Amino acid sequence: MTLFEELKWRGLIKDVSSPLLEEKINQGGLTFYIGTDPTGDSLHIGHFSSFLISKRLKDAGHNPILLIGGGTGLIGDPKPTSERPMITKEEVEHNFACLKKQAEELFGFKVVNNNDWIQKICVTDFLRDYGKYFNVNYMLDKDIVRRRLDSGITYTEFSYMILQALDFLHLYENEGCTLQVAGQDQWGNITAGIDLIRKKAGVEVFGFTMPLLTKSDGTKFGKSEGGAIWLDKDKTSPYELYQFLINAEDDKVIDYLKFLTFLSKEEIESLEESTLKEPEKRLAHEALAREVITFIHGKEAYQEAKEISQKLFRGAIKDFTKKEVEEVFKGVIKYEIDKDILLLDALVNHQICSSKREAREFIRTGSIYVNGEKLQDEEAHLTKENAIEEKYFVIRRGKKKYFVFSLR
Repeated sequence: MTLFEELKWRGLIKDVSSPLLEEKINQGGLTFYIGTDPTGDSLHIGHFSSFLISKRLKDAGHNPILLIGGGTGLIGDPKPTSERPMITKEEVEHNFACLKKQAEELFGFKVVNNNDWIQKICVTDFLRDYGKYFNVNYMLDKDIVRRRLDSGITYTEFSYMILQALDFLHLYENEGCTLQVAGQDQWGNITAGIDLIRKKAGVEVFGFTMPLLTKSDGTKFGKSEGGAIWLDKDKTSPYELYQFLINAEDDKVIDYLKFLTFLSKEEIESLEESTLKEPEKRLAHEALAREVITFIHGKEAYQEAKEISQKLFRGAIKDFTKKEVEEVFKGVIKYEIDKDILLLDALVNHQICSSKREAREFIRTGSIYVNGEKLQDEEAHLTKENAIEEKYFVIRRGKKKYFVFSLR
């Protein structure tokens, strides 16, 4: 299987600018770029799915450049429905520095900032040297612009296409870059760059897009109830990432393995067969979590995340460390309590139970668990000695309602 055939098998190619590109990808040696605007201070799982294709190309002998749009990020790529909120120059500079560091550590790519050349262009040169090559009717025909015509699109957003085309031209002239790779929503911007280089330099360059990675309902993969799934472990811990991946939809997990891992065709097909024949083993889900977390955070982080999950599943919360309590129950409100308090009072004072009568009933019937253990003693106290590392109590009421008490 050639590289191009493998990319197709993995579902990583949607639009291709020329039939010549297949042979060029198989031959190796292309300098290509993939870009993102610094709208946040961390990459997320959506970036990861896009940048992994660059890693595949790099491993096959191509030369990647990661462009972080310190210039285009000040403008904002048009959204399908509304204008993006502007972010300050200081925020863009901070986000650029964070993304550059993260991308270099994760992927080892060369990172460039398009603000380095965009800021040197005066407005008259922009219009004379670049704007004249863009027919307004051509720009209006691009999908993302056409979809915004009814609701309205500002000139600033309308100009984004020219800036991205200018990026491709600059990288062609200065880095020998002849290929742009992006998500399918960037097809119009890619072809604008190809056309600009053809008109100004008289050469053919190339582009291809990847399908967006989605859930079964068509929404973007990488969102949870708490928001985006970040690659920064301080924003999304390895445990949270593990939970997100291990709970991936059964009918999409094989697609995710193709997109997000370097497992071979044979390995993925074996996991697909297991998913069909013995879905309860969740081998494909475990492989997905293992491969992604190990790539991003390392093998040790994956093992820790798995062990925490197993402890929680067994109800062995008493074996948690303080750090693990904080990771697992990150979104749970923590109540501060005195160092020695009657469990009954803690339940009522913090409205876990509506009254002492109800609290006694829950305790008697075994509905209250403290640090994973059923507690049926109405006179039980929460003390420093029986807290997790003398700090935390995790209270469970019923099967799924968790509360965290922190000792003052």
